[in-house]
Amino acid sequence: MRVVNETRDSIIAERADLATRAFDRMKGLLGRDRLEPGCGLVIEPCTSIHTFFMRFAIDVLFIDRNGEVIRTYESLPPWRITRVHSKAKSVIELPTGMLSQTGTRPGDRILFVHQS
Repeated sequence: MRVVNETRDSIIAERADLATRAFDRMKGLLGRDRLEPGCGLVIEPCTSIHTFFMRFAIDVLFIDRNGEVIRTYESLPPWRITRVHSKAKSVIELPTGMLSQTGTRPGDRILFVHQS
């Protein structure tokens, strides 16, 4: 799927995988050496993440049920854990630099465009 910041009229991820099953949500980005530019991972449902055992930093968006960004983390390094964001419905994990490149910040509206 494509992830779009409607507020800023920018593409956050051209190709994002969706992790909704328990195993896929737990695995996340583990085992990867990096996240390719233009790619991302949407984890749903999700209110907190960790980067234990990861090999690279990521940008992170917490999104509420209305598609609004409620919290961002830029360049979250390996071996960290976020606090629980009880209003979050999903999390988007992105390559480092995407938040600053797109100007994405709390309050922005995010759209998920399913591609065939």
